[in-house]
Amino acid sequence: MIENISIVSVFVKDQDESKRFYTEVLGFEEGDDIVLGEGYRWCTVVHPNQPELLVNLAIPGPPMDPDLVAAMKRAQDAGGLNGLGMSVDDCRATYEELSGKGVEFIQPPSERPYGVEAVCRDNSGNWMVLVEQNHATVTAADFEQG
Repeated sequence: MIENISIVSVFVKDQDESKRFYTEVLGFEEGDDIVLGEGYRWCTVVHPNQPELLVNLAIPGPPMDPDLVAAMKRAQDAGGLNGLGMSVDDCRATYEELSGKGVEFIQPPSERPYGVEAVCRDNSGNWMVLVEQNHATVTAADFEQG
C-alpha cells in the first residue's frame, strides 16, 4: 500500500545554483548531494516543515531519450516547465518577501475560489504556485464564473 509521496523531481539547469535558490531564497534545507554511477548527481532539498518529502533537483539527461532531453531543455529555456506548488500562510506577505529577494513573479497575489494565489518562477524558469488556502469547498462552477 502506498503511504505517501516521498520524492518529487524538479528539472533545473544548474544544480548548484538551484540548490542555493531553494535554500537561500525559499528557505529549504540541503538534503543529499552525491554522485552515483556514470556521473549522475542526486541532489535534494527538503522543506523544514515537511522533511519527509525530498525535492530532487534534476538535470534532464540520461537515461532519458536524447530527443526528450532536448525538448525539455527547450521548454526550460521558454519557461514552460511546472515546478512546485507550495502552501503559504500569507500569500501577499510571501510575494513581497520573495519579490524583495529578486524572484520573478508572473502573477501577483490574486483571489481564487480556493484562496489567494501567486505564480512565480524558480531560477531555472519553472513555474511555482504559492497558495494561501481558504479551505472552502470548491466546485467546477466556481471556475466558470467570469
